[in-house]
Amino acid sequence: MAILKLDNVSKSFGEGTAKTDVLKNINLEVEEGEFLVLLGFSGTGKTTLINLLAGLEKPSKGALTYKGKEITGPGPERGVIFQSYSLMPWLSVSGNVRLAVDSVFPKMPAAEKDEKVAHYVKMVGLSHAATRRPAELSGGMRQRVNVARALAMNPEVLLLDEPLSALDALTRGNLADEIVSIWAAEKQTCVLITNDVDEAIVMADRIVALNPDGTLGEEFNVPLARPRDRTAMNNDETFKKLRKEVTSYLMDVGIEAKVEGSKELPNVTPIHGVPAAVAQAQEGLIENRFLDFSQLHKVYPTPKGPLTVVEDFDLKINKGEFISLIGHSGCGKSTVLTMAAGLNEISKGAIKLDGRHVEGADPERAVVFQSPNLFPWLTARENCAIGVDKVYPKASQAERQDVVEYYLERVGLADAMDKSASDMSNGMRQRVGIARAFALSPKLLLLDEPFGMLDSLTRWELQEVLMEVWSRTKVTAICVTHDVDEAILLADRVVMMTNGPQATIGKITEVDLPRPRTRKALLEHPDYYTYRQEVLDFLEEYEHGAKPKPKVEASAKPKVKPKIAAE
Repeated sequence: MAILKLDNVSKSFGEGTAKTDVLKNINLEVEEGEFLVLLGFSGTGKTTLINLLAGLEKPSKGALTYKGKEITGPGPERGVIFQSYSLMPWLSVSGNVRLAVDSVFPKMPAAEKDEKVAHYVKMVGLSHAATRRPAELSGGMRQRVNVARALAMNPEVLLLDEPLSALDALTRGNLADEIVSIWAAEKQTCVLITNDVDEAIVMADRIVALNPDGTLGEEFNVPLARPRDRTAMNNDETFKKLRKEVTSYLMDVGIEAKVEGSKELPNVTPIHGVPAAVAQAQEGLIENRFLDFSQLHKVYPTPKGPLTVVEDFDLKINKGEFISLIGHSGCGKSTVLTMAAGLNEISKGAIKLDGRHVEGADPERAVVFQSPNLFPWLTARENCAIGVDKVYPKASQAERQDVVEYYLERVGLADAMDKSASDMSNGMRQRVGIARAFALSPKLLLLDEPFGMLDSLTRWELQEVLMEVWSRTKVTAICVTHDVDEAILLADRVVMMTNGPQATIGKITEVDLPRPRTRKALLEHPDYYTYRQEVLDFLEEYEHGAKPKPKVEASAKPKVKPKIAAE
């Protein structure tokens, strides 16, 4: 029996020429006890749809019913968990949950209320923190309070609007598993909106895609037995097939054709480059150990004494290699990257780039952060041009402009070069950040979770943009990430770090997959899931606090002649 039903529902905002159609002709039934996942990306109207189901918005057209009755406003039978926590900062964990209980069950005896609050605080694993206020909690703990508060209202339907998207990968996975366990125990109906394919498959009975034009897309049933283990599913053929189908569908409907650039890169030499004759004379001398991390340590002083965050980090990287650095939150990935950038002082050991010690920041080492740090009042073109004048001192103004425009075209911003950063989406701003980094013709490209703040589809698209531009420059690159698929997709080698403090290299996996790479092609490659399993096994081992093993030999990957297919 359908507990929720949307019959030809549309939702628009604005009037006349300013009218925007967000959702169009949605026909959907949610069965009682079902776990339905609506998989959508930025701009597909997913939050609007949750607001309609919650009764926070009214449809412009069509009928929306709960148990056959029209939804006219919010109700306690429909509990909502949003992406943001919205907790009362002056109340404790128990106090925030009690607030919800008081509003829904005003006549319930106080002792019964206390018992109910304690039950749901315990259910989300926060009994030990019941008296703490939100400011004393991590992001994951605050979201658990949000979950407990919604559950304490005893809703028949739980509506979840990307409740896990602001959390790190490990916390996100653990809380997703808890939500599924609670759903199974409480026999509720769940509607979850997410932009993460793996999250959808792990949690759902049924997945329905939301298309970019505001219509409902393809429907996918999830026939995997419960409970579902993420690591075990990596070897499940049904999971692999479904993952490929869902991913391919979303990429087909969501990623538009790339803008083909018309600009040619001008033949100008950056200030930290070398003349062609010198480069030829040195050929072979600077290829191996182009970047050399030698017994690198980072120690911070604390009131309790020195704290070693990174210890004995040894890694040799050849010119033109792409390295992914992965590990759990707090393992020192970004610390290593900022030391390589010259933004963080080295406590012990050394970093050499092209035979010279890294000392201080320099445009020869370009950094792309999670937030691209653009000047909001400048255009894409002006933001990208910063530093180009200094890097190409002998080039004409026209040639410098060509460098800027070439890379902005390459990242798909040919039609938005004169748009100010303040008017851009997060994805567009990150494109400018990538173009700006490449425009400096760096010897080393450093990427610190560059796509971490973006939804999955934008992330996929920019990964392909990054690979396309990198394939033209073959700049030596290191990318810090917590995303296993991103690490394998981008890298020649995946370097895995142990947990901090005293984090070091725990394992290195060489990724021998053909380039150029696309996400679709990798999902079909027979070795892809083997590499994925290696990284997942390592991360799972360190999730449970494994101790660092003996030092890993981290020499630069030897140059191997490409394999030639038999005729």
